[in-house]
Amino acid sequence: MSFRDVSEYPFVEVFEENWEKIRDEYLRIKNKMMAWPETNLYNKGWESFGIYDFPYGREVPFAAMCSFTRDLIRDHIPNHGVAGFSRLSAGTELQPHEGYQGNFLRMHLGLIIPEGDVALRSLDEVRRWEEGTVFIFDDRLEHEAWNRTEEDRVILLIDFVPEDEDF
Repeated sequence: MSFRDVSEYPFVEVFEENWEKIRDEYLRIKNKMMAWPETNLYNKGWESFGIYDFPYGREVPFAAMCSFTRDLIRDHIPNHGVAGFSRLSAGTELQPHEGYQGNFLRMHLGLIIPEGDVALRSLDEVRRWEEGTVFIFDDRLEHEAWNRTEEDRVILLIDFVPEDEDF
């Protein structure tokens, strides 16, 4: 099973309730995004701004620039790993790949989602991001993502270890 039922994760509600404040923090740092390090996975335009590092989830020095989001993660997902903003520029395609093979699930919260063909495929299922909405999937399974629109797609990405799940 790739995508998970978000109702099983109580922290989802607080992130969906605060998505506009989280988006506002992104807007303040949007010019500080850095290229995603795995450049072999994409054709262009995948950038991130880390709040917590990979894979340990330690606060990064510039996390204070997003203190509201940092604190929400710290206070509501104590078993998180990497967390931060992820932006796919217009026309960006991520190749099919498998993520880090640790005990993490990955949460995406839609912050800026353009109209059109912008989605993530995991195994045989495709999900389109929606502003203010979370989906959770198993990043260890094959997945790919694309933004075939003329505008940027921005999400908050958080890895976490589920408390009541066997891996």
